[in-house]
Amino acid sequence: MHSDAAIRNFQLNSHLTTLASIHKIHHTLHRLNLTEDVAQESHQSVFTTACCSRAMPPRKKRRPSAGDDLSAKKSRQDSIFRKHETSQIREETFSSKRCLEWFYEYAEIGCDDVVGPEGMEKFCEDIGVEPENVVMLVLAWKLDAQSMGYFTRQEWLRGMSSLQCDSTERLRNSLDYLRSVLNDSTSFKLIYRYAFDFAREKDKRSLDLNTAKCMLGLLLGKTWPLFPVFNQFLEQSKYKVINKDQWCNVLEFSRTINLDLSNYDEDGAWPVLLDEFVEWYKERQMS
Repeated sequence: MHSDAAIRNFQLNSHLTTLASIHKIHHTLHRLNLTEDVAQESHQSVFTTACCSRAMPPRKKRRPSAGDDLSAKKSRQDSIFRKHETSQIREETFSSKRCLEWFYEYAEIGCDDVVGPEGMEKFCEDIGVEPENVVMLVLAWKLDAQSMGYFTRQEWLRGMSSLQCDSTERLRNSLDYLRSVLNDSTSFKLIYRYAFDFAREKDKRSLDLNTAKCMLGLLLGKTWPLFPVFNQFLEQSKYKVINKDQWCNVLEFSRTINLDLSNYDEDGAWPVLLDEFVEWYKERQMS
């Protein structure tokens, strides 16, 4: 019994000595300003060695997971994209100065406030469009040009600004948009009405017949199946000019009257020009 008590007292004293040593080490580490992790690790290592007679594995640094890698990568990509987007927006900003310099490439020599026929021909060549292409009429409408074959500096700057085009390349990239404007019935009607005043000589109130036929072909030639026969009618008719009322009614006629003319009302408010066309057409059908 005395022997057992002596052994227990010896083990207890050993544990107390060990705990005192741990406390002393912990106190010393704090005085040396070492990290809490190191102190805790030393504490755990000594304590487990003394009490459990086995060592704990050292703490390992946490490795980034695959999700962390993807998140970091996405963050970098987003940053690059934002920089590219900002740069792109900056590059796409319309420049009045650049637009004016572009205008002067086509302006007439000795009269630098207007692009005339020669400059217009070069302009059409640069943007890859024939002068008689309907997209040029849409562009003129966008610029609110007052005379066929001419763009003034003011018209150019105002219209190109609305299109956000200050270079040949940008206008080329906008051609599909300009063509698409014709698919909107309201815009088409505005362009059709604009075409009359745009094409007529400014000292005349009507369009000469040849110009009228060309403009009608440009605007209605591909969408109105009766245009070829209407054009033939105009060629053999007594008419030398087309006035604005006749011009506007031709569009309404093309939109509302059946191809067989079955719903045409001779007593309606149509101009005589169209009454005569219907009569001429029906006689042709009967013969």
